[in-house]
Amino acid sequence: MAIIKTERTAAIAPPLSETTALGWMRKHLFSSVFNSLLTIVTLFIIYITVKELWVWGIADAVWVADNRRGCFDINVDGACWAGVIAWLDSIFYGRYPREELWRINLGLFLLVIWMVPLWLPRVKAKISIGLTTVFLYPFLAGYLFSGGDKSISMQIMVTAAIVCLAANTVHSIIGVLTGRSLPEFLIRLFGKKNAPEKSQRYLLLGILAVSLVAVYMFQMGWNVENVSWTRWGGLFLTLVISGIGIASALPGGILLALGRRSKMPVVRVISTSFIELFRSVPLITVLFMATTMFPLFLPEGFILNKLVQVIIAVCLFNACYLAEIVRGGLQTIPRGQFEAGHTIGLGYWQTISLIILPQALKHMIPNIVGNFIGLLKDTTLVSIIGLFDVLGMLRSISKDLPWLGLHKEPLVFGAMMFFLICFAMSKYSRHLEVKLSTGHKH
Repeated sequence: MAIIKTERTAAIAPPLSETTALGWMRKHLFSSVFNSLLTIVTLFIIYITVKELWVWGIADAVWVADNRRGCFDINVDGACWAGVIAWLDSIFYGRYPREELWRINLGLFLLVIWMVPLWLPRVKAKISIGLTTVFLYPFLAGYLFSGGDKSISMQIMVTAAIVCLAANTVHSIIGVLTGRSLPEFLIRLFGKKNAPEKSQRYLLLGILAVSLVAVYMFQMGWNVENVSWTRWGGLFLTLVISGIGIASALPGGILLALGRRSKMPVVRVISTSFIELFRSVPLITVLFMATTMFPLFLPEGFILNKLVQVIIAVCLFNACYLAEIVRGGLQTIPRGQFEAGHTIGLGYWQTISLIILPQALKHMIPNIVGNFIGLLKDTTLVSIIGLFDVLGMLRSISKDLPWLGLHKEPLVFGAMMFFLICFAMSKYSRHLEVKLSTGHKH
């Protein structure tokens, strides 16, 4: 009898997932008459919007045509995506020589290879890998993108970048397969496991020196054709400016925030003045000032091109905004954490780097990523001062003779690109919050 009752109950009761879904809808969408009406009106507006976008952008759209007039001949009411498709290379790469596009693709591939170890759980020394990505990858990628003759300093930095990339890759493979680090693997490989620590250190330094010399000799004969920065553009230029800005803004913001909280009056006043100066003016003003005022402060004969000036301006501007975010995060840490670090014998920088910043940065993840997203979108302002970033290339489509007057489709395509990039950054931010257990509500 009990069995029959259980079976009848199971047959009558709805599945748990269905009950949960219905309960969620009743609680959040139809909890009252007003909420029910609001839900219905909102769904109706969404339906109308999606329907019109579908008809204009998909159903009636023209995907293949030689010019805008050809789009009108096929369908005058639909979107003319043929113009966007014809300009895809320019949207992504700007006016970069088409036969040299492999350099941009290789640079992106090397960045992915460099950063993959940061997401592998068994790989050690991730902080060191991240630091080499920030401080060495730009030299290797910069030479790939610009080319030309290498100075001695550039040869040294490119050599260091190649050696670090190779070491990080081998280190990651060893970590995934064995759980060990590259130094541990080399020490075991050369039979120095039980040797004194000094001998092990000399072995590792010797391997590093041999690697640097070998790579330096190799790269001396490696040259690629020079590509002027005036030919950089499209999404590539946008990512270069925003990527360098993101990589440098956080460490710069941390230093400015610590300077503003310093007990030394000179350091505190200089940091505060610097932060407030850049925060009190819009980015477009900073960009105009950078392209007109920077040359006045440089030594005679020393010239920076407009792209470098813009990158410096973007880095300084966003470092000042991040400084206030970092300062707010530092203020959430109780004073006892500082005192605990001093109690166990740690100095100021050890306390900050080992105890304070790791806790503060966890609480600042949403604000930091929000600032990075804003930086990515703000880089479109460089089109006003003559750089052909992705927005500049999208606007150029409407001035191309075959596609004269094509405005809406390029801008819609650009909006979708920015949405996908910013949405991915936002989702990764939420992933970091969950992984680091910051205590935020998800």
